[in-house]
Amino acid sequence: MDEAERLLAVNVRFSRYLTNWVNYLVNRSTGESENANQQAADLQKLNRNILIGVVALSLISSLLIVWLYVGRNLIARLTALSDSMHAIAAGNLRTPLPEAGGTDEIARMAEALVVFRDTAIEVEENNLRDIETARRRLVDAIENSSEGFVFFDPDDRMVLCNSRYTELLYPGSTTQIEPGTAFETIIRNAAGQGYILDAQERIDEWVDERLTMHRNPGESRLQQRSNGQWILITERKTSDGGTVAVYSDVTALKQREEELTAKTLELEQLSNQLAKYLSPQVYNSIFTGRQEVKLASRRKRLTIFFSDLIDFTGTTERLESEDLTRLLNHYLSEKSEIAFSHGATIDKYVGDAIVIFFGDPDTLGVKEDATACVAMAIAMKKRMAELQKIWMSSGLEKPLACRMGINTGLCTVGNFGSEDRMDYTIIGSGVNLAARLEKACPADEILISFETYSHVKDTIRCVPEGKIDAKGFSDPVSTFRVIDLYENIDVIKQKITSNKPYLKLDLDLADMTAAERREAAEILEHAAEELRKDQDIR
Repeated sequence: MDEAERLLAVNVRFSRYLTNWVNYLVNRSTGESENANQQAADLQKLNRNILIGVVALSLISSLLIVWLYVGRNLIARLTALSDSMHAIAAGNLRTPLPEAGGTDEIARMAEALVVFRDTAIEVEENNLRDIETARRRLVDAIENSSEGFVFFDPDDRMVLCNSRYTELLYPGSTTQIEPGTAFETIIRNAAGQGYILDAQERIDEWVDERLTMHRNPGESRLQQRSNGQWILITERKTSDGGTVAVYSDVTALKQREEELTAKTLELEQLSNQLAKYLSPQVYNSIFTGRQEVKLASRRKRLTIFFSDLIDFTGTTERLESEDLTRLLNHYLSEKSEIAFSHGATIDKYVGDAIVIFFGDPDTLGVKEDATACVAMAIAMKKRMAELQKIWMSSGLEKPLACRMGINTGLCTVGNFGSEDRMDYTIIGSGVNLAARLEKACPADEILISFETYSHVKDTIRCVPEGKIDAKGFSDPVSTFRVIDLYENIDVIKQKITSNKPYLKLDLDLADMTAAERREAAEILEHAAEELRKDQDIR
């Protein structure tokens, strides 16, 4: 125990000794560490200061380099190059260019700019030469033009004109028009010197009208001069507001136009004269080009109409030639007017006879053509009854009476004759049959063939008249007498007429009152009683 206590005391002393040494070492290390930290901080501060100085020196060096090399060398050269390029772009090809010495990019750009500038100058000079040549050629062309030419700027001041313009504006005068002269001054001088026919005794009014036309150009205008000239003025506006005008002397054309107008009038008068010798349909087809004037014909189904006067020879013996001519022309005019109103083609007049056909050169169809022809004949029959009253009242004892024949059939129609003299007419058996029907027809009646009847029976009332032996036809021909259109039948029943040499009767029951009918009945009954006194009538 004692030994253990002794050893424990030794350990305590040794432990204290070691603790003191440890504390000493720790304190010494702490001091040295603080000293090292201080030295490190000082060294770090020194390094920072050195770095800041290096950076500052670098910046200063860079600025010096930029100022000394880039600023005074590169930027100055680039600026000079840029200024030269801007000057060239603005059109100043003679601007001084920077020196092209050196081998860098700027030097090569300067060399390229010199080449570009020299090329542009060469092109400009070539263009100027071409423009001058073109201008000179244009001026020469304008000057040598047979038309008067003038150009005014947007302020209406003359820029350019040729001598022909001055000559046309001031004929026979030595007046010269200087560039810059106002348009109003130019025309007022021309009007004041009496060159403009329309401006005489009204110069101010004419100048105002001319200015209005000049500022609002449209169609070309004719202007008559006091010396007989006619000037055609054509004005147009340019894109910048100027005015280009061309003055043309059209006196010869105007004279030719007047001559052509006179010739045209003569031809129209001649054409109107010739039209009287042709049917309107034939005349129109020739003058519109639908039909050629040459020897040619074609087969067509037509409806043919023949008409002539009965005992016309006896009438000619009773009348003087002037009265006969007037009577015949009146008769033919009335029938022709009716024919034209129904669309007929009048073939010819043969004395008192008329030949008419339907279906050429225009046709409505075979049935329609036949109906139109028969309707025309009915209208002629009615008009003939009216004319007979007129002629009787004028002193003609035996008024004219006509007969009419109609046939529908195949005919040859066209131009017949020679190259020097031809006639547009129809031939064929269908034409001959119409003529035979007309010869067989009673006075003031209409006789038609069976074929015509077959086309018109639904609209026109006809009654059979039996068969006739027609010359040139082996078989007897069936005939029908035309009464009237079915739509007029009721009206016909109200009329009773007779135009016999021994009996004249004209009763219109539709227009008679009851008293008039009773009076008429009494007259007719008395006449009947007188007639019955003859034993033969009983």
